[in-house]
Amino acid sequence: MANKITGLAPAQKRFIDLFQPLTYRHSAWQVWSDFIEMTAVAIANRTDARRRAVREDRYLSLIGKYDPGEQAVFPRLIGSIALALEENPEQDFLGDLFMRLELGSHWKGQFFTPYSVCRVMAQMQVVDMPARIAEKGFVSVNDPACGAGATLIAFANESRSRGINFQQHVLFAGQDIDQTAGLMCYIQLSFLGCPGYVLIGDSLREPVTAAALTGPNVWYTPFYFTSTWHFRRTFAVLDAAIASMPAPRERKGGEIEQLTLF
Repeated sequence: MANKITGLAPAQKRFIDLFQPLTYRHSAWQVWSDFIEMTAVAIANRTDARRRAVREDRYLSLIGKYDPGEQAVFPRLIGSIALALEENPEQDFLGDLFMRLELGSHWKGQFFTPYSVCRVMAQMQVVDMPARIAEKGFVSVNDPACGAGATLIAFANESRSRGINFQQHVLFAGQDIDQTAGLMCYIQLSFLGCPGYVLIGDSLREPVTAAALTGPNVWYTPFYFTSTWHFRRTFAVLDAAIASMPAPRERKGGEIEQLTLF
């Protein structure tokens, strides 16, 4: 990775100054892929205990590729992401870095939509959001090809600019067939405090459904586990159970037969 990257924002330069020395012994795309997966595991294992052991084993297998000096760099890279998004949440930090590092060539020419375009799209999507929140208490936004999460990040920022607390009133759902891209989205949604999940899989063959969300390829953000969203999930289960109950049977003469519960 000898080419010097110009025109970097200060936060991007901080990250790349840490990242580049790791590419002296390892390929840039492998370091990036390993780092993204390890960061996602570190976030998920703090709140999602269901797959903690399996993911921890995976983390150990990845970090074992690097010597102690290299291992010490990864927490600093995580910190640089958190700081960058805290300083400026109005960006697709990882997606932009991915393109600047020219990693798309390894991932079959993958290209992420510029954040500025996603921001315009978000402005058109939130027009009737207050009314929908008033009716249901929250809205959900789904990106079936989420990439690094620019569209979902833009939606969160547009919500905030309109005085809507997205942590309480928006459920974010992303899906991508590429694990590295999907986990980039997961990391950024997590650091920005967005409640929701990212499903790794083909949105055409395996679209987001309730059944799909029980599998090993779903990554829940920390804010998905807050009390607000816990109660909403509980009520959704109860509503589904009530909706599936058989209707009362009607006897001859119009008398309705009540179901015997006990």
